[in-house]
Amino acid sequence: MENVHLAMEEDDLYSGYNDYNPTFDSEELENDVGFQQAVRTSHGRRPPVSNDFIVCVIHNERERERERRKKLLFVFSGSTFDPLGQSRGPAPALEAKNEDTPEEKIKILEKKVNDLIEESCMAQSRGALQLALEKAKEAGKKERALVRQREQSGNADNINLDLTYSVLLNLANQYVNNEMYPEALNTYQVIVKNKMFSNAGRLKVNMANIYVKQKNYPKAIKFYRMALDQISNAHKEMRIKIMQNIGVVFVRMGQYSDAITSFEHIMSESPNIKTGFNLILCYYAIGDRERMKKAFQKLISVPLGIDDEDKYIPSNDDTNSNMVIEAIKNDKLHQMERDLKVLTEKYIMTAAKLIAPAIETSFATGFDWCVDMVKSSQYVELANDLEINKAITYLRQKDFNQAVETLKTFEKKDSRVKSAAATNLSFLYYLEKDFDQADRYADLAMNADRYNPAALNNKGNTVFAKQDYEKAAEFYKEALRNDSSCTEALYNLGLTYKRLNRLEEALDCFLKLHAILRNSAQVMYQLLLEDPQQAIEWLMQVISVTPTDPQTLAKLGELHDSEGDKSQAFQHYYESFRYFPSNIDVIEWLGAYYIETQFCEKAIQYFERATLIQPTQVKWQLMVASCYRRSGNYQKALETYKDIHRKFPENVECLRFLVRLCTDMGLKEVQEYTTKLKKVEKMKEIREQRVKSGRDGSARSRREGSAGSAGDSHSSNSTKGERLSAKMRSLPGSNEPYEASSPKEIDASYVDPLGPQMERPKTGAKKRGEEDDFADEELGDDLLPE
Repeated sequence: MENVHLAMEEDDLYSGYNDYNPTFDSEELENDVGFQQAVRTSHGRRPPVSNDFIVCVIHNERERERERRKKLLFVFSGSTFDPLGQSRGPAPALEAKNEDTPEEKIKILEKKVNDLIEESCMAQSRGALQLALEKAKEAGKKERALVRQREQSGNADNINLDLTYSVLLNLANQYVNNEMYPEALNTYQVIVKNKMFSNAGRLKVNMANIYVKQKNYPKAIKFYRMALDQISNAHKEMRIKIMQNIGVVFVRMGQYSDAITSFEHIMSESPNIKTGFNLILCYYAIGDRERMKKAFQKLISVPLGIDDEDKYIPSNDDTNSNMVIEAIKNDKLHQMERDLKVLTEKYIMTAAKLIAPAIETSFATGFDWCVDMVKSSQYVELANDLEINKAITYLRQKDFNQAVETLKTFEKKDSRVKSAAATNLSFLYYLEKDFDQADRYADLAMNADRYNPAALNNKGNTVFAKQDYEKAAEFYKEALRNDSSCTEALYNLGLTYKRLNRLEEALDCFLKLHAILRNSAQVMYQLLLEDPQQAIEWLMQVISVTPTDPQTLAKLGELHDSEGDKSQAFQHYYESFRYFPSNIDVIEWLGAYYIETQFCEKAIQYFERATLIQPTQVKWQLMVASCYRRSGNYQKALETYKDIHRKFPENVECLRFLVRLCTDMGLKEVQEYTTKLKKVEKMKEIREQRVKSGRDGSARSRREGSAGSAGDSHSSNSTKGERLSAKMRSLPGSNEPYEASSPKEIDASYVDPLGPQMERPKTGAKKRGEEDDFADEELGDDLLPE
């Protein structure tokens, strides 16, 4: 009875899942007797056995499946077995499509239009905006040709509205991407005015966005509100975004009350972080303290909808669960959650720093209120960060003591906060050049968090200040190992290598840094090499980033001057002077350049400015007088020399010029200035002899006084008397006038470093054409920059 099945017996609910149709069991066909008999004979054409109601007929499961296979396979007539119909020959060839029919032409044209739209969108995604616009315009032409084709074929009622809509919308978008706003507005207007396009009114949002870009804010508000009227309440998120745009436009217009109305409505219906922050800004703009507080409380109570980070921590028990956690730990959703959290924390921190001085009588009190509010919210971990920001704000307000006191309160906090506070304290003490305290707090920050790159960088700085460059380099390297994006450590490492004269390694550091910070003028300046041409190229890049930096322009002028390119050097020196007219080296070079090019009148303004900067340096005033004399303005030169003599009565050069000018111009003051010159020269000679004899006496006393004997007083007095007699003999006698020396003798040893002079007016002292051996003041080699 094992193989007997009753008809009314209930079947097994879970049977048959592993069964398959035995018709497809080709491997058993050779052993199937019934199949072989059917192939050879007409066994397969026998009528089937009637089985109206079978109770017990089949005793073997395999025999039953074979009978079923026979019924399925052999239902055809004929003696030849040809299941694939191969005996009938090949199938007839497919009929070729007739592309000349209007229907086929329309289909081909539609496909071309769709392909052009797709190519336009792909070009836009690649950034080829001009190509995308050209494809969109071509699609528009093809679509209009398609409409004409339909009208000619009598199918005008079957126009593809979806295709027309796609063509126009893509064209309008490409106009916007290419900043062709009038054309884009016209295209959007065509879509909006066509009543056959359903929901086209939503495109008024796009039109409003264009008006915002054109700064036509009243019209933008109008179109935003028109779009809002045409969007049903079912699309709540879309309506919220449009209202947010309306509020932002009101802010740009300065209508803060209207903006507050929009933002408050959004915060009551669907609160979000951006709107809450914008609402705080509006309250701050109108100076409403209480509403600022309420808005801040709303901001920190906005739900983010982010799962707890604990769910990404793997457990030790469940292996499958750990694999799932590893898979989702860095997926797109988790990255979006992290970005949202970072943005939220940024808004909260910015809002707290903004309103803290405004909501209370003092900044500290306001910040404390914000900290208390944050501690009682879901962002409790931000409280410590706010405290640290409070200290940084003190630092920006130049209140170093309060900043230090605030940071010192974190010494007993958890390791992360302690490390951050100690890092800032180290930075503060380093700025104050208290390197011992800076080193102490850098160690404290490192002990709290050894992987803190900022702490390692500060520790390196303190070691660098003690000139232990090898050890400083190790700290910078460790900071980079912990955080390869720590640009401060990389920059400091390059400076350390420069101090160690390891220029190749320093260059490698700065080149890496330049790859990260492409527009950092400070980094590019460090890339200057010994090769002047390469240094000029780097300086030109620095100028492209900071075109108004006077030091860079002066350095560029110096390099061009060393290369012999005076015109380029003058251009850069002149630009440097224009942006910073107090660099004495630049002023000196420009003045010397004009003297060298025989434009002494232009050199005067530069030396006069040098006189204002260094009023106690007589050489600038002498250069001004010399320029007047060289340009032929002898009267002005004489007045300038007289003025210099009043300020510096013992200046020998000034008196020499006065004597010579008065002689050439035949003035009576020549005797007076000659007498003064003799006196000054004699006093100068006495001082020089006194200094020389003092040096000789001290050297002789060092040689003779080693035994400790002072010598007898007579010999000492005799020595002093001899020295005094020598000094007295050097002075002229009482009946010898100072003017006994002729001007020729005075000027014979004086050489003019600036070259030959211009022709003077003819006087009684000399004849025209006679050689002029009068000289300018001697300035030495420091007139022209090296």
